[in-house]
Amino acid sequence: MAVPNTDPNDFFTSCKAINILRVCGEPPDIPTPAQVLSYPQSLLTDPYHGAFTDFYGLPSNPRSIIKTGIPWFVRPPPEAWRILREARPICDHPMQDRWLEIGQFIYEHLDSCGVKWTSIDPVRFAEAETEDVSGLYVWIGVMPGTLAFEAAKRAAKGCKSILAREGFPDVEVAFRESVVTRSVGPKLLSFDPYCVDPVPELRSPFTPMLGIPIAPLKTPCFEGTGAVYLRESRESDRVFLLTVAHIACPPPIHSEHLLSRKRSSRAREKIVVLGDSAYTDAIDHMLGTIGRGLVSIEMCNDHIEKFGPVVEGEPSWKTHARKERQDLAEKSQSMIDEVNKIHDEVTKHWSSLSQRVIGDVVYATPIAVDDGPRHFTQDWALISLYRDKINWDTFQGNKVFVGGNFSMVDFIMKMHPHPEDRSNCEYPFEQLLQVRGVVEDDEIHKPQQLDANGEKCLIVVKNGKTTGTTFGRLSGMESFVRTYPEYDIKKTSIEIAVYPYSRKDGAFSAPGDSGAAVVDSKGRLVGLIVAGAGKLEEIDVTYLTPYWWIEKQMKMVFPDSFLYDTVD
Repeated sequence: MAVPNTDPNDFFTSCKAINILRVCGEPPDIPTPAQVLSYPQSLLTDPYHGAFTDFYGLPSNPRSIIKTGIPWFVRPPPEAWRILREARPICDHPMQDRWLEIGQFIYEHLDSCGVKWTSIDPVRFAEAETEDVSGLYVWIGVMPGTLAFEAAKRAAKGCKSILAREGFPDVEVAFRESVVTRSVGPKLLSFDPYCVDPVPELRSPFTPMLGIPIAPLKTPCFEGTGAVYLRESRESDRVFLLTVAHIACPPPIHSEHLLSRKRSSRAREKIVVLGDSAYTDAIDHMLGTIGRGLVSIEMCNDHIEKFGPVVEGEPSWKTHARKERQDLAEKSQSMIDEVNKIHDEVTKHWSSLSQRVIGDVVYATPIAVDDGPRHFTQDWALISLYRDKINWDTFQGNKVFVGGNFSMVDFIMKMHPHPEDRSNCEYPFEQLLQVRGVVEDDEIHKPQQLDANGEKCLIVVKNGKTTGTTFGRLSGMESFVRTYPEYDIKKTSIEIAVYPYSRKDGAFSAPGDSGAAVVDSKGRLVGLIVAGAGKLEEIDVTYLTPYWWIEKQMKMVFPDSFLYDTVD
């Protein structure tokens, strides 16, 4: 929210108040007895014993309907707290080469049983922060409240029969409740986090960095994330921003027409940087940062006053403590001054949507499932950027800001978890990871990187509008995703899954991160976020469309396009 220019003391009071709310938060939502009684009875009397323990610890704590195989251990009273679990990808399994065929057998069986499934993910599970990992599970998501326990037993038995028939009797089956969701003025600010900017995470939403939050001008509530920059050709100075079509042209706009160069008579959809909530969040983040700085200064000054003036011969610890408080107060004041500059510039020049228009959509695919052999989701769009909105002298190109949520050490340890992979790694200069090249299909299925336990797994990172910088584990086996749009016409697509890095790291993405580019430790493009599966607002599994495939589709429309040149 923008704060009006009033008495500076009132402004700073507001900042401190916002900081208190950010620190303390709202009280937790504790259900009342009346609310508990209003829950569906299946949630209270479910005959499956692991309904609320099987997948506890995952971001959305999804309800388990049934799980085949040996029951997982549950602590008995008095130590009856639930065991925290994590989902882990599978990148090296004998079933991998035949999975797409077997997966189709499974979802056709589910359709014949009338199961309203939403996703099918090959996955393993582990107790949080342990090296013990389960065998492979076919993890099936279903629409909440649509599958009774006995029906789930019959469906699971049929899936097990298919797996046994195809030579994989040891692969187990698990059903859980889950939905799939497809989560959009002046020049943009420059970005120099390493040398100049003390608050890069506050400036980054207003810069042309990858992960830039965008939205359609007509429907700014449909917010997403810009993926990568492309040049139209060597001969053209036009620069495109790639994102997903369901953000660039959300329903009902998208259903009306397909935007392309051949339909220039139709007004193009304009795109803004920072939609409704993104702008409000960015301003609130500034105010909260100023508030924390003011509180810090007050506490330091209070301590300095209690220490009293410098006295000759005083204990060295008091001298050091006083100096430490003085330095911290000066640092906090410097930070407040910098944030104030950004806040003043943003609220003066960016407050209205019309001031934040950065380009228009020149091409958007119809949102559909490709009819080719891979059945990936066709969901991408190109935005032509207005050249006067970007300072090209300071433009960083395709660089992902990987600061904000993690330190330099965190980045190295997470992106290169195995010691053998860490010898030649470097932290991205200025907290910016340069995008170079593409992870091709073969390496998605057969990664060469090792995780901390020595198992093959491609570690990936992204910067999105909602969750910022997050790390994840890419699955080497595809997932099947089912959507039920209008008129109950079923659409089944194939996606690449990313699981959370760990339980402590939380979900890899959230609504609003759609369109974000996912890259590996070398900066190679893996894919674009198009959807996620989970309950409510929490995402257990993030789905990508691989970039190598999107690039082939783009070449059919803009044959000379290519990734924006590397900026040193």
